[in-house]
Amino acid sequence: MAQQDRAIRTRRMILEAAASVFDDRGYDRATIAEVLERAGVTKGALYFHFASKEQLALAVLNEHVLDIAVEPQQVRLQEFVDAGQVLAYRLRNDPIQRGAARLAVEQGSTHLDRKQSMLSWTRFVEGLLSEARERGEIMESVNVRDTAELFVGAFAGLQMMSHALTNRADLGRRLAVFFEHTLPSIAVPAVLAKLKLDPERGEKIDAALQEKAVSSAQPQGDGEAVAS
Repeated sequence: MAQQDRAIRTRRMILEAAASVFDDRGYDRATIAEVLERAGVTKGALYFHFASKEQLALAVLNEHVLDIAVEPQQVRLQEFVDAGQVLAYRLRNDPIQRGAARLAVEQGSTHLDRKQSMLSWTRFVEGLLSEARERGEIMESVNVRDTAELFVGAFAGLQMMSHALTNRADLGRRLAVFFEHTLPSIAVPAVLAKLKLDPERGEKIDAALQEKAVSSAQPQGDGEAVAS
């Protein structure tokens, strides 16, 4: 178990280091040597987990989606909003999210298949919107797939603009403005009135999620029974 935990931590260290290098230098200019230096691991340790720079980049892109998980809400559309604001917040300080964002939208390189990242985000959003429609939260006339693609594409553009102008410091506000203008076209009025769109929500939710993750990772006390 201890060996498995170390392997998980090592893999995460490598992913974060790689994401940081990709964020700074882009895919084509990034090198395995830079990743090794930032991660502080041996070449053997890196290649145990990832066979190539391409596999590293694809793993970072995959983690981009897996890392976003918010607490269930009575209103499913609120989970959709919350996921967007958590991502907007993490794009300011989380190396995985920052590196993946550059990889996903970087132009010029033809050596990395980025479409899976966009497709994964679209499926994630489509799933939330589909559940929202099943609950009667969005209008029956809404095409869920088209709407999911619209939101994913718009978010990509918003974060690029915010990155260029403020290093993403105002991304939460920009996203809140986007929600204010678009959600009335898909949400039923009664649900729309309940949604909390404030840009500070992402930081608060992320802090709660991190606290929960730390609590879950703590070992059980001596007096607690451990299942065999």
